[in-house]
This record gives sequence, C-alpha cells and structure tokens, in this order.
Amino acid sequence: MPNILIHPQDEPFLISPQALRRLLDRGDADAALLYLALLRHQGALSPRSLTKELRWDPERMDAAETVLRELELVASDPGDEREPVQQDYRQDEIAFQLENNPEFLQLTAQVESRLGKRLSPLDLSRLLGLMNELDLPSDVIYTLVNHCVERYAARHGAGQRPKMAYIERTGARWYQMGIHTQAAAAEYLKRYARQQAHYAEYMRVLELGDRLPVGLEEKYLAAWHEMGFPPEAVALAYEKTVLNCREFKWSYCNGILKRWDRDGLHTPEEIEKDEQAGKKKPGKRHKTNEDEIGKYVRQLQKKMEKERDST
Repeated sequence: MPNILIHPQDEPFLISPQALRRLLDRGDADAALLYLALLRHQGALSPRSLTKELRWDPERMDAAETVLRELELVASDPGDEREPVQQDYRQDEIAFQLENNPEFLQLTAQVESRLGKRLSPLDLSRLLGLMNELDLPSDVIYTLVNHCVERYAARHGAGQRPKMAYIERTGARWYQMGIHTQAAAAEYLKRYARQQAHYAEYMRVLELGDRLPVGLEEKYLAAWHEMGFPPEAVALAYEKTVLNCREFKWSYCNGILKRWDRDGLHTPEEIEKDEQAGKKKPGKRHKTNEDEIGKYVRQLQKKMEKERDST
C-alpha cells in the first residue's frame, strides 16, 4: 500500500517545520492528533483506519481528515467521489450480478427508490463492492442507506439526497467499527440517536437555538459527550465562559470542560462541591507580573531614598 502521507520516501517520518506551521496556524487539535497518529504508523494506514485506535466516532474522524486534506498534509481520500473505495466492477460483471443474483437486484431497486434516482454504473459498482468486498448483508446495506439519507437531509435540508460515494465511505466505516449484522447496526443507530439528542441539548444550553452544529462545533460537542458531561455541566461552563470573556467562545468553554474532566468532575454537584472546597482551602497565591513590577518599584524607591539621605 502506498503511503497516505505526502512525505518524501527517503526521509525519516519526523514532522516537518512546514507541516508543523500549517497545523499550528490552523489550530485544530483533532487534525494535529490524527497527523501524529499517521506518523506513528509511518503513513501506511488511511486516516479512517485509525477510528478505533483514537476512539473517535466516524463524524469526528471525517472532520479531522478533511482538515488534513485541506492543509495538503495527506493525499486525497481513496473514498473520495473521484475514486471508488472498493473494486471498480466492469459493466458486464454488474450485468451478470443483476441477472443472476436476486438479492443484489432487489437491493438495487430498494436503493434506487430510496435515493429517488436510477443508479449509474459507478453507483452500482460501489453498491456491489459493499456487498462483495466488505461482505455486508443486503439488509445491513439498506439500513446503512436509510441512515445516510436521513443524516444527509438533516444536515443539508429536506429532499437532499447523498451520493453513493458518501454511502460507500460510511459503509466502510461501519465495517471497520464491526457493524456487520442487523443487530450491530440497530445498536449503533440507537447510540447515534442518543448522541444527536445530547448535541441538541448542548446547543440549547449554549443558547444557539435548535439549529444543527457545524463541523467544528460538532467536534467540540462530540468530545464533551465522550467525556461524559450532561447538559447541566455544559451550561455551567457556558456561564463561566461568558462571565470571563463577555461572550461565548468555543475554545474557552472547551478548556473549562477539559480541566473538569482531568479533575474527574462531570456533574454539576461534583463541580460545585469542588469549587466550594477550593474557596475554603487556603492556597498559595501565584505571583503575577503586577506583583513583580510592584516589587521592583518599591526597591527603586528605597534606593532613591537612601541616595537622597546620603546627600
């Protein structure tokens, strides 16, 4: 397999100053982490194959991978619409399957009805790849198609339908996540629905209304959900953010929640109890720049007084 990283073959896999600068300028933590994971595997794995290793959901992985492609730090995704993920079947092979494989013929009719269009030869090749190359049962594939149609419409508007390339990429992620049966698909969709419900609750406590989160916003929400924060805890972080920043800032709010997660604080009760304990506990005040400046001024004043007395 060729290296997915755009990196000279004769150089060691160390992060280059150019790559480092691009990542720092972009300021996307997930993209940087994904790039480091790719470096660890010497570029021999595609980004989506690291979903389990990074313990990310497909949407978070897709967002980080998109950033790396935009920064030209990884080659174009093999699952991009310009190139099929799976084997590109010839038209005579597709015709043979349609004539001799009733299951594939029925699935094709179902998918065409769901997408509201006739599948092209390339679309049929992608569909056949999901069945043959990934060995996904037809009922799982149809469940996948329905999920993709609903998710795409929710993000892009009612009546908008995904392309087969989108469905194929999602199917490849399902396969890598171990979703090979109808039972596994049903369990995943339950988790996905719960996650989306949490996103909606997060958006409301952040006073962002009922709209769907956009790419970077969804990455933050996914991280908070993975950390285990209920909406009430996010509401507390929101209040602190607005109080300190005079406006809502995603990065600042995320910093608060990451600190709480690091300290093992997730519920409002745990957070408030810790803050009350902190107020009662005498702590050593950290020196600030103002302290140092004040100290310097006092020393200077004493020196001037001594000189004045000596004269």
